[in-house]
Parts: sequence; structure tokens; C-alpha cells
Amino acid sequence: MPDLQSPSSRRLIPVRKALGAARHALGIAARKTWVVLRRLPIASYSFARALADADYARTLTDIYVDGASSPVASPAAASPLPTPAAPATPTPPPPAAVLQKGPPDSALVLLGLLQNEGRFVDFLQEDITCYSDQEIGAAARVVHQGCQRVLRENLTIAPVRDEAEGTRITLPKGFDPAAIRPTGNVVGEPPFSGSLVHRGWRAAEVRLPRVASSRDVRILAPAEVEL
Repeated sequence: MPDLQSPSSRRLIPVRKALGAARHALGIAARKTWVVLRRLPIASYSFARALADADYARTLTDIYVDGASSPVASPAAASPLPTPAAPATPTPPPPAAVLQKGPPDSALVLLGLLQNEGRFVDFLQEDITCYSDQEIGAAARVVHQGCQRVLRENLTIAPVRDEAEGTRITLPKGFDPAAIRPTGNVVGEPPFSGSLVHRGWRAAEVRLPRVASSRDVRILAPAEVEL
């Protein structure tokens, strides 16, 4: 082993350093050369395609001349990107029902007819606590007959549901809650299945009489004076 302190060994130190520096420089050059060589096929392809494809040549011009940041595939070579789906718009809640003030004339005319034919208002305004069940039943029969006659003459009343009471039916989603009222254990969302307890009633036709504009329909029954 040579003595590192000898004159010959000291003369070799610069040579070793130069050789180390040369190896380092050659390694860097080799790595850079490899990177360049890896780009050579891409450059050759781009050159050849630019000569054959005018659209691709314009794309390269946009990238390297006009300063575009990234290459864009030509329309002939790439399929269009799918349009991103628009965010789902939440379904707006149904508008709140507007309460309409109904004209009282028709209701007052009908109430006047019930009073005139069946003494309906007299019966409801009477204090019946002092009468027996037999007396109340006899009076109710008269009221029932007169009021039934008024309804048959002035209205056509039909059931909301045609099925017999006790029939099992299914209420679909979106059923009319004004026409059908679920009762009992109502949990969750429709469809609901249950038994028909009451068929309901609806006025299929209204035939109330016309009244003169001078008549005060608020007078349900005129006062009677015996002379």
C-alpha cells in the first residue's frame, strides 16, 4: 500500500479529484441524454403528423406560438368531453293553499230551505235537555223527512267511493286528501291499504233556486205574527 504522505501519492490527489469530477459530469450528461432520447419518438411523431394533419399543425402552433399552456387534441383524433351533469335542482314545495272566502248566499239559501221544509234551525236552536228521548225522536223524524226532501229536490248527492263499506282498498301515492281521509294507524308514505269505513259524500249536482236581488237571504225564517 503506498504511503499517502509520500511525494508520489500527493501528486496523484489532483488526478483522483479530476477523475471523480469527470465521472460525475459524465453521469449527469448521460442522464440528460437519456431524457432527450426518450423525447425523440414523441418529437418525430409530432413532426410527421404535423406535416400530414393540418388541424394538428394548427394545434401545435397554438401551443408553441400563441403560448397555450397545454396541448389540445384535435377534433378528428379525440372524442368530445362529456358535458358535466347540471346539479339536481331541488323540487320546490307545493304552493300553500289559498283560503278563499266563499259567498254566503248559497249556504244561506239552503239553510233557509231546510228550515222551511224541516224546521232544521228550530230543532238545533231548541234546548232539548228537558225533553225525553221519545219526544226528541218524534221531533227528529219530522226534521229528517223535511230535510231529506230538500236535499233530494235541490242536490244530487253521490258517494265518493263506489265500493261497499268494509271492502279492502289501497290508496295510491298522490291520492286526494280532501276526498279520502285516512284514519287509524297512519304511518309513513302512501300507498296505504285499509278497510273502507265510510264511503263519503259529494255533491254531484246543485240545483238551488234563484232568488231576487232584493231579498235578504240572511233571513232564514221570518218572524210570525198571529193576528
